[in-house]
Amino acid sequence: MSRAALLVLADGRFPAGGHAHSGGAEAAVKAGRITGAASLEEFCRGRLHTTGLVSAALAAAAAAGTDPVALDAAADARTPSPALRVAARRLGRQLMRAARTTWPSAELDALAREFPKGAHQPVVLGLAARAAGLGAEDAAYCSVYECVSGPATAVVRLLSLDPFDATGVLARLAPELDRVVDRAVEVAAVGEVDALPAASAPMLEVGAEGHAGWAVRLFAS
Repeated sequence: MSRAALLVLADGRFPAGGHAHSGGAEAAVKAGRITGAASLEEFCRGRLHTTGLVSAALAAAAAAGTDPVALDAAADARTPSPALRVAARRLGRQLMRAARTTWPSAELDALAREFPKGAHQPVVLGLAARAAGLGAEDAAYCSVYECVSGPATAVVRLLSLDPFDATGVLARLAPELDRVVDRAVEVAAVGEVDALPAASAPMLEVGAEGHAGWAVRLFAS
């Protein structure tokens, strides 16, 4: 296993399409729920312990060898918002393209055939990590970092937030990322799809549905 592959997979410059998505931050900014570094931190913390935990567990399970088709169905069931399901599959399709080029894998090829319009992004992420020789913990770390770094980067653009302040938010959240990863890996190790967390974030779901109907927006979701 080359642990350096994790740096490639988690790098914001990896062409997986995440730069076009704000993780709900654009809707939260417009609604006045994110106004600066402090409220960004609270937003990211809430996202981390809900959708972040779910995504990390799905990614960890896929990296550990759990059936990705069953995991995709589980991801669908845990994503009530049609807009977020579309976004997750769009991101999964883009990540699949990048991962198959970077780490050719029969498992990735099979999932791409099963879901030609895209599987859920966390499931693809887990299989990409597996193809790169990484483990469940690595996949979970990549997932939780994306969960908070995406909104933080978006808010720098949306509010002209000082990038140093946004990075400080990520640094302060680091111990909580560790705890979420530990929990995600623990439940993924059970090997049962029904054992995976189903934490919810209703305001993210509501915000996503409204955001999808905007005539003008900076981010896709």
